[in-house]
Amino acid sequence: MPVHPTDQPKRVALYARVSTLDKGQDPETQLRPLREYAQRRGFAVVEEYVDQASGTSEERTHYKRMMAAAKKRQLDVVLVWRYDRFARSTQALVNALKEFQSLGVDFISYQENIDTTTPTGELIFHVMASLAQFESALISQRVRAGMARAKAQGKHVARPPLAQVKQEAIAQLLSEGLSMNQVSKQLGVAYGTVYNYAQKLKSA
Repeated sequence: MPVHPTDQPKRVALYARVSTLDKGQDPETQLRPLREYAQRRGFAVVEEYVDQASGTSEERTHYKRMMAAAKKRQLDVVLVWRYDRFARSTQALVNALKEFQSLGVDFISYQENIDTTTPTGELIFHVMASLAQFESALISQRVRAGMARAKAQGKHVARPPLAQVKQEAIAQLLSEGLSMNQVSKQLGVAYGTVYNYAQKLKSA
């Protein structure tokens, strides 16, 4: 993770999300303790990003703005209330944290007390990444085994549906503003598959 000059406070972005399913939710419930935490740590809050969307929605405008700011190196830290306010799944979270890591941006989840500016937080991130990769490998293995068994029994084997982890990865990358061609190359998925899934998301 990046090393910052001691005389310059880290620039932190606060991210909050409230669900469209619960009209009574107030983002201040998340933002207030995040502001206090940032103040205690000596961070400089550069912007607060708030989305009102369900966890599976791709129309998270402010999330996309925050990711764009991170890519422009306008942030040093992203501070969120809880994992599920930020990402829809472990795989989506790991994808985002890998992106942050490549950009030199740290990530802190207030409720879970996970902080990648610390060695413990770094370790937890790597454990999560390994678990997500293991889960993906298990799913692929089960699909291949099932297809081989069906083929051996003389059954017609249709193309299996896109694995859930792949669907989540496509959704995550599209929400970050990557083009369908970029997503296709990054995930090793056919462009047509990405296109079809993107259309499915729009109609959901």
